[in-house]
Amino acid sequence: MELEPHGPVYTSVMADSLVALRDRREHVISRLSDGYARDVFDVDELERRLDLAHSARSVAELDALVSDLGEAAASASTALVVAGPTAVDDPGRARTKTMRVIMSSIERRGRWTVPRELDLRVLWGHTELDFREASLGAGLTTIHVRVLMGNLEVVLPPNLAIEVDVSSFAGSVTERHRVPPDTDPARPQIRIVGSVRLGNLEITTRLPGESAWDARRREKRERKQLRQAGGKALPPGDRS
Repeated sequence: MELEPHGPVYTSVMADSLVALRDRREHVISRLSDGYARDVFDVDELERRLDLAHSARSVAELDALVSDLGEAAASASTALVVAGPTAVDDPGRARTKTMRVIMSSIERRGRWTVPRELDLRVLWGHTELDFREASLGAGLTTIHVRVLMGNLEVVLPPNLAIEVDVSSFAGSVTERHRVPPDTDPARPQIRIVGSVRLGNLEITTRLPGESAWDARRREKRERKQLRQAGGKALPPGDRS
């Protein structure tokens, strides 16, 4: 006598569906952020739709959130890859800039203009560079870092290409970011070089409007779902 399995039976097809749902969620959130930037709706409506996007359990629910945003949103139904950030031609963008953080804390969030080269020194301090809404020029942006007994946190949007060449002495360099397989030279790219001594450098990916806590919960939920669906691995760069 054969025993009927208890609970849901997960297949590789379901695993692919979960990956597609995750990618579509990121795409829809990107479209919502773009709609807000174009003044299609106000911040209250943005927050309402972002809450619905984070809780959506089907592609249809996600598509409904951007159905009124024009042709670009409608074409999203066939695109599962999140588009990378768009370069901004800002005539006021500085070529170089220096930032010193000594026994203090500096955070760059929201809309801020990133210079072509940023020379950052952190000594007994904390710095957060959030690039999700930042203005980045086309091509390469280089960040030279020197972290001594301090912390540097870098927050990236999905599909912003990054290269990290940082040495560490009695410190920690952690990179949890999915880099696009094909890099378009017309799009923004970030390169971080330098050293970390007796300190920490952490690079993470978050969706627009997502807190660090929400990102951890989302990643944990996705890893659990994918393990249940057959152990299919997340793309390189996700937290193990």
